[in-house]
Amino acid sequence: MSTAPVPPRFVPTLTEVFHPVRSPSAVAAKAAIPTALSVELQNQMVQRVLQRVDLLLDRRLREAVGQLILEHTETLAPRLREEIEQVVRQSVSQAFELEVTQTLSRS
Repeated sequence: MSTAPVPPRFVPTLTEVFHPVRSPSAVAAKAAIPTALSVELQNQMVQRVLQRVDLLLDRRLREAVGQLILEHTETLAPRLREEIEQVVRQSVSQAFELEVTQTLSRS
């Protein structure tokens, strides 16, 4: 059988409550700003932050999309090259056959 751990004999306790003291100048400064002005400043700050976020997102998305396109282009390039080569060969072959046929029919 296991026994429960014994609690320590002396446990420190909090007997004092701490209340932060606000400086009179901080309280006066906060009271001096009208609520409407504070809301207006907050709205302006939100708009500026959103504009910055928009610019940063735009730049980062462009970089991410550019990198993704580059990676896909590198994997597609050999397949595209093969496809283009096949189309060119078929086109040249057909053109040559048509030319030979027309030349023989004229003779």
